[in-house]
Amino acid sequence: MWGNREVPWIPPELAEPDGFVGVGGDLRPATLLRAYADGVFPWFNEGDPILWWSPDPRGVIELHGESADGAPGYGGLHVSRRLARTIRSGKFRVTVNQCFATVMRECGERRPEGTWVTPEMLAGYAELHRLGHAHSLETWVWAGGAGPDAWELAGGTYGVSIGGLFAAESMFYRVTDGSKVALAALVQRLRERGYVLLDVQMKTDHTTTMGATEVPRREYLKRLRRAVAMTGISFA
Repeated sequence: MWGNREVPWIPPELAEPDGFVGVGGDLRPATLLRAYADGVFPWFNEGDPILWWSPDPRGVIELHGESADGAPGYGGLHVSRRLARTIRSGKFRVTVNQCFATVMRECGERRPEGTWVTPEMLAGYAELHRLGHAHSLETWVWAGGAGPDAWELAGGTYGVSIGGLFAAESMFYRVTDGSKVALAALVQRLRERGYVLLDVQMKTDHTTTMGATEVPRREYLKRLRRAVAMTGISFA
């Protein structure tokens, strides 16, 4: 069934609701960029073949409008008053693309079900990062002293950017609120730079608390096509 196309997945429109669309292929930049532009992403455990998915419904965080918290500047992201105070306090310093590979590895560590950040995945996305299509945001807390070791990594998030799409892959924290501040900074950056679609793949308990909603796959794919066709948008 997969051999009739240039890629190892079927068109997402033909997939079942669980979103499984293909197996095999590779994680070269051209393949990954084609996948995200098609509404497909890889997700598999170490030792498994590469598996490709496009779930229905699809999880998104709306970049425009107002959140239920009423916090300005964050679209549909839930930013509580407490979190907003933390952001304003300057407790966390936010950087962009400072340590992409470290953020990606941290997102996959310490998970009882095992990690999807296999060496193959890390190599593929690191190359995307080198080419300017994958990005990370990091949060740091002051550890005391001065110099390069004065700040310690507190959290972060990473994802893939194509046109007006940012596909957020995962986030992590070492310090409470480290990942939330990173996500808030991500949403602000996307809004400021003209992005129109923030994909979070699947709505989970955690992403729900941060404001993720679900849209039917058909609607997502329509929005995706408009987003990836946009030009003149730069993340970095």
